[in-house]
Amino acid sequence: MTTSTRQPVFTRSVEGFGTVTLTPLDPAADSALIHGWVTEERARFWGMAEASRELVREIYEDVDRRTTHHAFLVRRDGRPVALFQTYDCAEDRISECYEVRPGDVGIHLLLGPAQGAPEHGFSAALVGVFTAYLFSDGGARRVVGEPDVRNGKVMAFLERSGFVLGPEIELPEIDLPEVYLPAKKARLAFLNAIPGTR
Repeated sequence: MTTSTRQPVFTRSVEGFGTVTLTPLDPAADSALIHGWVTEERARFWGMAEASRELVREIYEDVDRRTTHHAFLVRRDGRPVALFQTYDCAEDRISECYEVRPGDVGIHLLLGPAQGAPEHGFSAALVGVFTAYLFSDGGARRVVGEPDVRNGKVMAFLERSGFVLGPEIELPEIDLPEVYLPAKKARLAFLNAIPGTR
């Protein structure tokens, strides 16, 4: 197994939860772990259920080459717990679906498999770290989510986390040599920066 030498770009200690780090995903070192996560049934909305490990690596190599899209391996006290992705909405297919504002940063979040019984407040603690990163170091003015319209659980969670649900949209298909994304029906969700955080 390859070991990544990449260093965290953001670290936050959360009282009663632990230390959370965001480290740029290393496609070579992390592809086996991520492949295991994205091909589980619970990750069906991620859209990679049939992907091979090689394809997962290629997809994240493509993300790694971009300056507008980023993928992070999230660790809690050193243990990988989530995949977190961000993107510049103006440079993504979502820009065809709504009026993008300067500072709009899109997000995707995939939690790793739970270790033991579900932990109350786990997702909320992580989202608090992510928004702290985006509104401070990440340069966001507004965070934009676009969960699959069938994923009511995530939409309810986003609302509890302070996001405001927007309209339903259809993200257009992208079919390029380096990446394929099928069309997707999604629901927009917005979280504005708290005044004084930037």
